[in-house]
Amino acid sequence: MGNIGLLFEGFGHILTFQHVLLMMVGVTLGILVGVLPGLGAPNGVSLLLPLTFSMDPISGIILLSCMYWGALFGGSTTSILFNIPGEPSSVATTFDGYPMAKAGQASRALTLAFVSAGIGALAGVVMITLLSGWVANFALRFSSPEYFAVYFLAFASFISMGSAAPSKTLVSMMLGFALASVGMDTISGNLRLTFDIPELIKGISFLIAVMGLFGMGELLLTTEEGLRFEGIKARVRISEVGRTLLELPRYWFTVLRSIFIGILMGITPAGPTAASFMSYGLASRSARDKSMFGKGDPRGIIAPETADHSAGTSALLPMLALGVPGSATAAVMMGGLMIWGLTPGPMLFVERPDFVWGLIASMYLGNIVAVLLVIATVPLYASILRVPFTIIGPVIVAVIFSGAYQVSNSLTDLWLVVLFGLLGYIFKKLDYPLAPLVLAMVLGDKAEDAFRQSMLLSSGKLSIFWSNGLVSTLMAIGCLLLLSPLLMWVLGISRRRMIRPDLQQGPSESPF
Repeated sequence: MGNIGLLFEGFGHILTFQHVLLMMVGVTLGILVGVLPGLGAPNGVSLLLPLTFSMDPISGIILLSCMYWGALFGGSTTSILFNIPGEPSSVATTFDGYPMAKAGQASRALTLAFVSAGIGALAGVVMITLLSGWVANFALRFSSPEYFAVYFLAFASFISMGSAAPSKTLVSMMLGFALASVGMDTISGNLRLTFDIPELIKGISFLIAVMGLFGMGELLLTTEEGLRFEGIKARVRISEVGRTLLELPRYWFTVLRSIFIGILMGITPAGPTAASFMSYGLASRSARDKSMFGKGDPRGIIAPETADHSAGTSALLPMLALGVPGSATAAVMMGGLMIWGLTPGPMLFVERPDFVWGLIASMYLGNIVAVLLVIATVPLYASILRVPFTIIGPVIVAVIFSGAYQVSNSLTDLWLVVLFGLLGYIFKKLDYPLAPLVLAMVLGDKAEDAFRQSMLLSSGKLSIFWSNGLVSTLMAIGCLLLLSPLLMWVLGISRRRMIRPDLQQGPSESPF
């Protein structure tokens, strides 16, 4: 059966009153998560994850994915009305969204953001529908060496394509590997890095790490900055929506370019934040009239929002088909799949097609529900941000600790949340990325198992990672990506010396 037939079967699984209600609940909670600084999609999804343990996997993933879509839309709302990005990927939307709102066009700005975001998300889902079967069939050729090569490629991609300095990404990733190795070794049964603390034998839950890193860390930064919410009152009028929809076709090229950028960044570890900034940068540089950028240009809203949502949706494809998440939120969702007893990867399409295609079908309907709900609830969520942060902050802390305790009913986890919160705060202050740490925690065990199984198959010979064309290609691309920052640095020095032959050996800016 083709992908379209499987998609219709997926709609048959999710078109029930219960699932539609879960979509609405998930989107509503997601908008709230996106609106409130200090939460964000990864932390919101991790807080909700314990509540899905008693659900069937299809219902659970629908709730989590719809919270993700809602969080992306909520971040756009605060960017435009309050100049406060609720999500890191919504930062670029503030550049033109807030100036347009200040100029008395808040309804137009919000409509441009929501509709272009919906188009971007729909394009990402169409891409997943068309390519997921091919990617899964291709991945069925994989064995332990190929899986390790894929994980190695993912880690190398974060180092070479991330927005942070490669050395900082590497430090973050190494710390994630160390945290992933805490507890009992699954192959030998030995205890590692437990320091004679019985509670650490089971390891450190990535949920606890995410709640601390993204939740508590952001709250500490927000408290330090003394953030005050002073925004613009807005209501999305139907007449304004109609006029804005008629205006949108004028920017068709910006939309198509942003979709392409978003999909490309989504299926690689670059993620939605990089996609939104890249799309905004290309829109501003390629515009004939650049005078309005930063002052309320519609393209400055359409470009980042379209790329942001197409990247956020596309990030689920490598997670489902290869077991390699394309964003921090996808990494949290992947952890949820493993908790439910599902193994992300090509066999998931064979063993649980109802789950995979039910999720893909829910992505179509969930994003439509998100657009409608966010337009209807803008005034409500805007009013929430006028509540003093001295009230909102403690509520968020209570939610984080409650969710952390539900993971395993352990007081040790509460202390770990605090420690991870301090670590997240330090990382933010020093501009260290958090996504590589989360990726390493989620994939560290799987990469180690694949490596050790490969060594057992080859009697300890590393040549197994170059034993056929597929694994050799993956490893070669990974090595090139890993070394690319160093190569670019060396080429930069050589180019400067060619331009200035008298340039002597001296200090230069290292990529590390």
